[in-house]
Amino acid sequence: MKPGTATAALVHWRSFLPGPPMTLDGGLPVTADGAGVPTVAERSGGGCGPRVAPEVVVERDGGSGAGVTILAMERDGGVGAGVAPTAAESEGGGGRSCGEQCVIRVAEESCCARCVCVGPNPMMARYVYALIFLVTNLLAWTVRDYGHSALGELRRLRGCQGARYCLGAEGVLRISLGCFLFFFVMFLSTMKTRKVHDCRNSWHSEWWPVKIVLWMALTAVPFFAPSPLIQLYGKVAHFGAGAFLVIQLISVTRFITWLNDCCRSELNLKRCHMQVLVVSIVTYVGSILGIVLMYVWYAPTSACKLNILFITVTLVLVQLMTFVSVNSKVKAGYLAPGLMGIYIVFLCWSAIRSEPHTEICNRKAEVATSADWLNIASFVIAVIVVVAATFSTGIDSKCIQFKSAETESEDDDIPYGFGFFHFVFAMGAMYFAMLFIGWNAHQEMEKWTIDVGWASTWVRVGNEWLAAITYSKCERHC
Repeated sequence: MKPGTATAALVHWRSFLPGPPMTLDGGLPVTADGAGVPTVAERSGGGCGPRVAPEVVVERDGGSGAGVTILAMERDGGVGAGVAPTAAESEGGGGRSCGEQCVIRVAEESCCARCVCVGPNPMMARYVYALIFLVTNLLAWTVRDYGHSALGELRRLRGCQGARYCLGAEGVLRISLGCFLFFFVMFLSTMKTRKVHDCRNSWHSEWWPVKIVLWMALTAVPFFAPSPLIQLYGKVAHFGAGAFLVIQLISVTRFITWLNDCCRSELNLKRCHMQVLVVSIVTYVGSILGIVLMYVWYAPTSACKLNILFITVTLVLVQLMTFVSVNSKVKAGYLAPGLMGIYIVFLCWSAIRSEPHTEICNRKAEVATSADWLNIASFVIAVIVVVAATFSTGIDSKCIQFKSAETESEDDDIPYGFGFFHFVFAMGAMYFAMLFIGWNAHQEMEKWTIDVGWASTWVRVGNEWLAAITYSKCERHC
């Protein structure tokens, strides 16, 4: 049987039965005689008005009911080209005299709905910005660890004061300042963008040669700035990096809460009950296992009191979050506290790893005094994690909304907040500067190291405690 034969046969034989005419989607009648078929001009609509769908004309074979033959596959399709000849008409025209016809009319969308807007692509643009951010990170690392080869050229710059203040920690701050200025300019020029047809979408998603030149110029300008100004930026960067950590913390907590609510909804809980249970158990057991391993690696003796304190507090926080989530008033299950437990265990591990390499309780850091393959791999992974964290936080503009938006999104809305995206990258520029100098502009950083020092340790610990407290309060009151 040919395609469409079954439908045509049903329509044809329905025409012999009493009752209202048969209709298809949209309530359009199906007639057996073709009455009411619009003209070519009516179907074409003269442009972007609603048009009538292609029509299918079918015929019952010889009136016997043995089958139905498709006679005309398509009319003009709204173009106004006329009606396509049927198979019988092409052979001489008399083939339809013995049969009965029925016309199936199907409503389609207007031609305007088919127009595809080809323009700036903000989804691709965000990856280019992430690449620029990654290159800036690598440039800051190069200036810190291998910038001495440019010593002769830097002596020409007045702000560098004999090149001394353009290397090491201050060199990182200068690169960071240039990156901050670039993304802050992008933030000011794209904030409050709402629609894709806004000209600021074109500036955000295109004009790459201009923006590359702008980035290079703003990266070079801080090398002419005096040292006191750079030191002032270093102090401000402490607050900017802290703001970045808070935004990242809110984004992670929001994602975990959303995932838990989604998995525990009535629809998904029935279908994925076992998967949710398994993931909950694995994450909870994984967090406990991580704590045990930290006791073994970083608290081998009772003399390591500080590490014992960090790890013990982490264990208490994991249990506290679990208790709050399974409380009779909350009943959030084990998935969310398990995921948050993994997150704060990771933060605790990062804090202990950030202790100076001379710390005797940090056995894993004893071998980090030379640039071996483990240090290099850890450094590369850390840089990638910084870029990925900045990228993922930047596209989550809803994480700082204090009130849930009730308005529905429209087709021409931008896919993510451009202003917030660039603001997060501007704060990320300050954050990576703090990582490369260990949150202390006056300490000497070893090669292939990142985020090492007591300042880095306490920042990580504070971030961990804040994450646990924020999650517990949100579960109890949100």
